Parts: sequence; C-alpha cells; structure tokens
Amino acid sequence: MSVTIQSTGISPADVLAVARGAAKVVLDPAAVEAMATSRAIVDGIEAAGRPVYGVSTGFGALANTFVAPERRAELQHALIRSHAAGVGAPMPREVVRAMMLLRVRSLALGRSGVRPLVAEALVDLLNHDITPWVPEHGSLGASGDLAPLAHCALVLLGEGWVLGPAGERVDAAEALRRAGLKPVELAAKEGLALINGTDGMLGMLLLAVHDAAHLFTMADVTAALAIEAMLGSERPFLPELHSIRPHPGQAASAANIHRLLQDSRVMDSHRDDLAHAVQDAYSMRCAPQVAGAARDTLEFVRTVAGRELVSVVDNPVVLPDGRVESTGNFHGAPLGFAADFLAIAASEVGAIAERRVDRLLDVTRSRELPAFLSPDAGVNSGLMIAQYTAAGIVAENRRLAAPASVDSLPTSGMQEDHVSMGWAATKKLRTVLDNLTSVLAVELLSAVRGLQLRAPLTPSPAGRAAVEALGGIAGEPGPDVFLAPLMEAARAALTGPDLRAAIERQIGPLG
Repeated sequence: MSVTIQSTGISPADVLAVARGAAKVVLDPAAVEAMATSRAIVDGIEAAGRPVYGVSTGFGALANTFVAPERRAELQHALIRSHAAGVGAPMPREVVRAMMLLRVRSLALGRSGVRPLVAEALVDLLNHDITPWVPEHGSLGASGDLAPLAHCALVLLGEGWVLGPAGERVDAAEALRRAGLKPVELAAKEGLALINGTDGMLGMLLLAVHDAAHLFTMADVTAALAIEAMLGSERPFLPELHSIRPHPGQAASAANIHRLLQDSRVMDSHRDDLAHAVQDAYSMRCAPQVAGAARDTLEFVRTVAGRELVSVVDNPVVLPDGRVESTGNFHGAPLGFAADFLAIAASEVGAIAERRVDRLLDVTRSRELPAFLSPDAGVNSGLMIAQYTAAGIVAENRRLAAPASVDSLPTSGMQEDHVSMGWAATKKLRTVLDNLTSVLAVELLSAVRGLQLRAPLTPSPAGRAAVEALGGIAGEPGPDVFLAPLMEAARAALTGPDLRAAIERQIGPLG
C-alpha cells in the first residue's frame, strides 16, 4: 500500500496506514509544485532584504533580532539543535511516524515556503523505516510541538538519534549512511517550518480516535454480556425508549446492546418471571446513556481532528499573493480541549464497566451466581482481585481525566505567554484508552465466567462467541489459576478483530 500526499491533504486512514503499517509515502506532483511556488516567494523576500519573522529574524522573544543574510542558514540549523531539548523515554514508533507524515502533509499544502527537497527528506525517513528518537517530555503544545519535531528534524541534518530494532538509541548519521541517505542543508525559513506545528498532538489524537471507536463498540459488547450473565432485562434498550431522548450515540449503543441480548436462553429463562427485578441497577440500565455520550464526544473529537488535517499549521505562513504573515495557528488549544474531553468520556466508560464487574462478583447482587464467580469460594477467591485491578485502573483514569489544557506556563521571556499543553493532553488520552482496554478485558472475562456458570442455559450468539474465544484459555470455572495470562488473553480478544467479527457474523454489523 502507498499513501499519496496531495496539496489538499491526507485522510485519517492514511495516517494509520503509515503510522501502524508499512505503507510507502509518495508526494503528488501538485504538492511539489505548490511547495516550489511558495519557496519562490521566500527567495524573493530574501533577495529584497525585507524583515520577516523567522526568515530574517530570531525566534520567540528574539523576534526583533535581525539576522544577517550570510547567517540565515546557520540560524535554521541552530534552531533545530537548540530546540531538540526533550528528555525521557522515547515516544512509540507509531506516534513518531504519524508526526512526520503530518509535518509532510502541512508542508505539502504550499504555505510554508520550504523547498520540496525538505518534505522529500522526511518522506525518505518514513520509506526507509528510520524513526527518530523523540523523548516524551518537551512540548507545551504552543508554538506547536517544538521539541518533538526538532528531534525529528535533527535526524535530517544527520544528527541526533533514531530508534534501533530493539528500541535502542542509534546514531542518526549512521542510520542515514546505512540507508544511503544524505543529510539536508537547510535554507532560510526551513528549520522553523519543520518544527512549528501541531503534528505530534494531531497524530496521537488520530490514533486515539481510531482506538476509541473500537473500544466504545466493544464496551457495548462487554456490557451486554455482563447484563446477560446477571439476568438483567433487555427492556431498557428498546428503541422507542431512546427515540424520546434523541442523542445519536445513546441510540446506537442501546441498539447494539438490545441486539446482543437476543436469541439467548439465559434471557428467556427469566423474561416472564414475576420475581424478576422491576428495574436493574444504573450500571446495567444506563449503559447506553454513558457509552452513548462517549460516542457523541468521539464524534466531536473526530470533527476537530478532521479540521486540523486540512489546516495549514505553521508560522509565519506564505500566502499566494506574496505576503508572509505571522499567525497563531500553531496553538494546540483545539486539539488539547478535544483530547481532554475524550479522556473524560473514556474514563467514565471504564468506570461504569467496573461497577458491573463488582456487581457480577458480589453474591448478594449477582442473582444467584457464586461469590466472586468461583464454584468453591472460600478456599478459592475466583475473580476477586481482578476487580481490584479494574478498580485501581478506574481510579488512575479519574486522575488522568483532569484536563491538561487548563494549565499554562509562560515561556520565551513572556513572548509565548499562553500555551495549550496539547501534547500532554493527547499523550495522557492514549494512556486512558489503554487503561480502558484493561478494564473492559476484566469485564469480558467476568461476564464469560458468569455465562459459563449459567449452564446448561445457552447464552446469546455474542455470549457463545465470547465463551469460545476465552474458554480455550480460561477453561471452565473451577479452582483458582494464575489470572494474569487470562486477563492478557481477554485484552487480546477485546482489541483484536476476531471476537467482534465472530459476533457480527451472527447478528450483523455493530453500530
């Protein structure tokens, strides 16, 4: 597969194909032409000797410092070296690859005034699978992701580090030599154009949007399985009850859960039982209200990310009429707000799932399931501590849901006196989603155990698929076993495509 970067941008699917796959990157000729046209404008400014920020001046608080023509290339190289000041563990390969691709995307829109060879050099890194070592700390989210992007740009100069095959730090010059690539000599404006963007934030947000979409659907699956195992009611999920509160995410989630609960002998066993509870607990009955609100939040975030994908994010920008104007488009507030909002929503999807796990394991509330889902509770603890794990993760997600974007620390001698913290917001969002995966995995494992214990009653098609997916590893309910591998297996089933595909083959696509 290949991804073509056009002068009109790229799609979220393109970012995923390059970040997580092995898709090659190609620059469309129209994008090359657009970059060459904007570069000609910068060259004209250079020739005329006009003062322009970042072309003939310093940066940040040094914006009023004039730089002589013979030192402007030196200025760009010095900028990259000084801004590559991050510390900490390296960012994952997929994040760095997304960030580089998105920087190429922004340059290819033809408003940054760089030569095409600069974008082509970044494409070469991607296509030779050379991933810069980008430390996790350093970005404030305005002016963009300066430090992370500088660590990427430094590799173009034949300096800095790249990730080795085992995650080790490798000298960039050696990596370029092995790939047959030569360092780039930057011209005026080009160093600034390589680092003044929201590409790290946007890359992480796009990856998070993709992951959250799958997790929110699987949250409907685990909720339905838990409700089935607890002999809950399907009636709260009837479509007519959700049409009177027309939130689209809520309707989609309710429709999923209702369909997932059909054709179940477990559900049939108590549907007409007069002793059945008049109404279920909130964690069961309100599952679509919470997961649906998260879905609607995700749609908002997807919209924000889509807008950013077609945005020119640089400073200054080169306009078609020859003007070079300073902007604030590098500020990450839109992305930071969106990431914080989605982290709050994802945290709550996990919180309500953990409440269902607790109910499944509690002999006083699980409707005749054995304590902690162990047939021999007392000597055996069953899934008691799995719920502890879920509870601990939910507590951590609550801490992580505190918004990063309300924080700001002024920098650069008060020139950059309000920053977005968008890098921190998107980075912690990915942690929240990873944590949510673990909580839903505990719910999946608990629900499967509960359905196994309802035998000989046959569960729904979704329940049968889940029991089949985990039963080969978890076995039947019995004496205690080493739980960590079972929880890892549940995570793999939850994140992989097979379980969802098996369910959808039976009931059709989930919304």
